[in-house]
Amino acid sequence: MKLSEIKEILPKLENVEFQLENGSFVPVHFHVTEVGQIIKKFIDCGGVIRNEKVVSFQLWNANDFEHRLKPGKLLHIIQLSEEKLGIEDSEIEVEYQGETIGKYDLGFNGKNFVLKNKTTACLAQEACGIPSEKQKKNLSELSVTSSSCNPSSGCC
Repeated sequence: MKLSEIKEILPKLENVEFQLENGSFVPVHFHVTEVGQIIKKFIDCGGVIRNEKVVSFQLWNANDFEHRLKPGKLLHIIQLSEEKLGIEDSEIEVEYQGETIGKYDLGFNGKNFVLKNKTTACLAQEACGIPSEKQKKNLSELSVTSSSCNPSSGCC
């Protein structure tokens, strides 16, 4: 989800709730402690220089169990970060601590924001020697060579 998308969704909500893909929820008393832009410049294993840019939200739970972040307040935090930091309209990455700090993509299921699990991948598979996926073929599509046994030949 891009920053522009969350800005369109927030005014339509009564509450802001985050749900993990496994169905559990971030406790309702969470805080958004950071909104920023992360710029990552790196080289992949194939030698290609790459640049990534994401908007980062950090969620945090404190012991103030009565705290509730309302949609208007989150929208204000986003607008302030755009104004003060010059944040661009990029994909949102959410940091949230479970057993360790996890990074999630952000989705929306019509009611709640969903923290979508991220995975790693090789960006230069051809340079790493990772074989491409084998194509599946039907036996009926294989050609018969002269050295093969024909079922009607009596050799089988």
